[in-house]
Amino acid sequence: MADEAFACRMCGHCCQGQGGILLTDKDQTRLAAHLNLGLEEFLTRYTEPQDGKIGLVCGPDGCCVFFKEGCGVHPGRPDVCRAWPFFHGNLVDETSWKLIQDYCPGVNPEVSFVDFVRQGRRYLKDNGLCRDDRGNAPNALLDSKKPEKGS
Repeated sequence: MADEAFACRMCGHCCQGQGGILLTDKDQTRLAAHLNLGLEEFLTRYTEPQDGKIGLVCGPDGCCVFFKEGCGVHPGRPDVCRAWPFFHGNLVDETSWKLIQDYCPGVNPEVSFVDFVRQGRRYLKDNGLCRDDRGNAPNALLDSKKPEKGS
């Protein structure tokens, strides 16, 4: 058995940055329920439009509004958060995979790119995190095996 390609260290690096956490319809419903809010109240309080999609707002510290010494909504977290670091770009581009090793201490640099991709695709499939179309899903969740339209 190969080493594990990723083990979250709860560092919060992936929780930083404006516009990085885009929500699917399923995410919106799941987060609203997790917070015991109606969908409209959740959307008004915690989201903003981003290029035709819905994203979580950031707090004054530049982190996801729910990051407080760790994820405050972990059981209800969005699919894009569940998928990290197995994003489309990291699964199709070895350079991107190498770059995230400096950024994310949970990525195991001892695991080869081929094993990272294999484990990532299995994880995404097993957890229902791949998307076949752009829709309102984050592009990071596009199925890395399927060519994008227009490619």
